[in-house]
Amino acid sequence: MRMEVHVHASVPILEGVSKTQIESALEPWLDYLDLGAIDEVKSLEPNEPGIQFDEANRMLDVCWTGEIGRTFEPVLERSLALLGPYCEEAVEVDFTIYLDNGEDESRLLFVGPNAQAIHEAQRRCMLEDVAAVLGRQFDKPRVDEALALVNDLFDRDWVEKKSDKKQERAFESYTVAPNRKNLH
Repeated sequence: MRMEVHVHASVPILEGVSKTQIESALEPWLDYLDLGAIDEVKSLEPNEPGIQFDEANRMLDVCWTGEIGRTFEPVLERSLALLGPYCEEAVEVDFTIYLDNGEDESRLLFVGPNAQAIHEAQRRCMLEDVAAVLGRQFDKPRVDEALALVNDLFDRDWVEKKSDKKQERAFESYTVAPNRKNLH
């Protein structure tokens, strides 16, 4: 079964990382698409650039819509895991699956140099989302009260993760609430 997906991210890359290293990290994705280089990755949407690496600004930009099969998501996750060590900081990667019934399913992936950087990026996104939702209804002191609780939850979560001594991963994946849309 084929379906359409969209992947969107701007990933800051460490100084000194070459395009060849980026392509090596994204090799599972490139192989899946039967392509040899990121310059060959074209989106189904003509106004989307696909995958571009701006070496001067050290930024990997992904804005790609493509047709995929059932095995694509693990390929994308593997590519992000390989890309992680080249990231200057952790960032979110929006992954949207367009379903046959006209609905879409969004997932928020995170890629970064290490688990702690990813955890902090997740915290930042959560704080932004909670502040935006609560800010429509409540004044700043009440929003700040909720944000303090979210910060505390993230602090405790990190302590638990460190004590579990799980293998450090360079990416994470979460399902996104249906109302969070990527605006571009």
